[in-house]
Order: sequence, then structure tokens, then C-alpha cells
Amino acid sequence: MNISVVQLIKLGQKYLSLWPDKPELTQYFQDYRGVQSARFICRYFPALAMFTFIMQLYVASGYPMGQGSINNAMQALPQALVYGLFLISMPVQALVFSGVKADKFLPPALASWYHSGLAKVKQQVTEKKGLGSKNDNAIADLATYKPRYIDLAKLLQLTFTTIK
Repeated sequence: MNISVVQLIKLGQKYLSLWPDKPELTQYFQDYRGVQSARFICRYFPALAMFTFIMQLYVASGYPMGQGSINNAMQALPQALVYGLFLISMPVQALVFSGVKADKFLPPALASWYHSGLAKVKQQVTEKKGLGSKNDNAIADLATYKPRYIDLAKLLQLTFTTIK
């Protein structure tokens, strides 16, 4: 599917928010570690970029050693900007890569597991009957012939909310 970078970023955000935060998923899915890493990067790297930028300017200015001048800080500005921009681009890269991953089709083995898992969730919902049409609509949306990784994340999210 051809989608723009902005749509990839939004899809990556959705993909990261849909994956359940359950450590036991590490045993079954390699993507779980990637999702956890991307979440960490998106949460902490903007602050790290700002801290790095400010500290580069502060240390280069010479004020900590008592020989400070604004000219020293201005000379260090390009280098501080490069480091800051590099660190601030990491969350964007993580979201783009997550969006690309979310848009990929599941491999055949994982797709068959997905279909069997979807059947089990349908069976659980029909046995309970008290969950309402919200879950019925969600299950109907997940019934696709060629599932993608975003569909897997939705199924896992639905599974963990249904089990509670």
C-alpha cells in the first residue's frame, strides 16, 4: 500500500498504542521487543535531545570553569544542533519503522495462528454473551483474508481486554 510519511507516522503511533504491555508476549513475538524499544525512544528521547543541546552549549560556553563567554557558546551551536536534531529524529524514525511494520502482511505461519486465535476469541465472546456489540464489531473488523501486523496488534489487544 502506498501511503505518505505522515500516514506512516500515524499508523506507527496507532500500532505502538495497540500492542498490549504484557511481558509474556516476549516469548511468542519478536515484535514485542521492537514495540517496547520504540515506546521507550518516543517517550524519553525528546527530553534527552533537549538536555544534550543545552548541556553542549553550557559546557562549551566555559561557564562551569569560570571562563564563560557567549561567543564560545555560539561557536558550539552548530555541533549542539546536530546532536539535538539527531536525537530528536530518533522518535520519528521509530514511528516510521513501526508504521512500515504495521502495514506488512503476516507471514503464513503467523497468519494461520492469527485466524485460529480469532476463532477462539469469537468462541469466548459468544459463550459470555454479556460483552455487548462493541466486541462483536471489533471481531468482525478483524476477520480479513490477509491480516497485517496492525490486525495482530488489534487481536492481541482485544484478547487481553476480553480475558479480564
